[in-house]
Amino acid sequence: MPKPFIMDHPLIQHKLTWLRDANTGSKEFRELTSEIATLMCYEATRDLPLQDIQITTPMGPATTKVLAGRKLAFVPILRAGLGMVEGALVLIPAARVGHIGLSRDPDPPLPVEYYCKLPADISERDVIVLDPMLATGGSAIDAITQIKQRHPHSIKFMCIIAAPEGLEALGQAHPDVQVYCAALDERLDENKYIIPGLGDAGDRIFGTK
Repeated sequence: MPKPFIMDHPLIQHKLTWLRDANTGSKEFRELTSEIATLMCYEATRDLPLQDIQITTPMGPATTKVLAGRKLAFVPILRAGLGMVEGALVLIPAARVGHIGLSRDPDPPLPVEYYCKLPADISERDVIVLDPMLATGGSAIDAITQIKQRHPHSIKFMCIIAAPEGLEALGQAHPDVQVYCAALDERLDENKYIIPGLGDAGDRIFGTK
């Protein structure tokens, strides 16, 4: 099982502080979520393969690098994952976007799938699953299970805040999936919310309760 990649870049940590702040309104929260996703995507795509091509600069011919034809797809887990899509697409605008909808059954707190729409050619793509919070890990596990049934090239999971319980559960269920997060928090509370966390990411992104 690969070790979770925790991004301690100063810009990410600075923005994460204001993302956590209870006084941050929905507009700024959405902007911060998107900005953090852009910064995280930069690191999560570090291993994309390159190939040489020949171009002509104003000074003459040159051999330079481009991405080696690997196709990417972002799959946000609805609804909070939508807040990370725009930021990820800033770096890779040609990526396809799929969607997986999961709600939480409160008793017991298990994910319930209500929507799944993935790119038709997902078997030819590397997939990055997006969700701001990795709490119990149930939603991430279910989403990745659905995606694996379509046999993509690879799957990564990118979240902003993770709980130890969620990381352990996801690692046990999908030990081949690399996890990227900006912070590993203390624990889950009795309601399965991350402590200290930032509250309900979906509600804060969309201004709902």
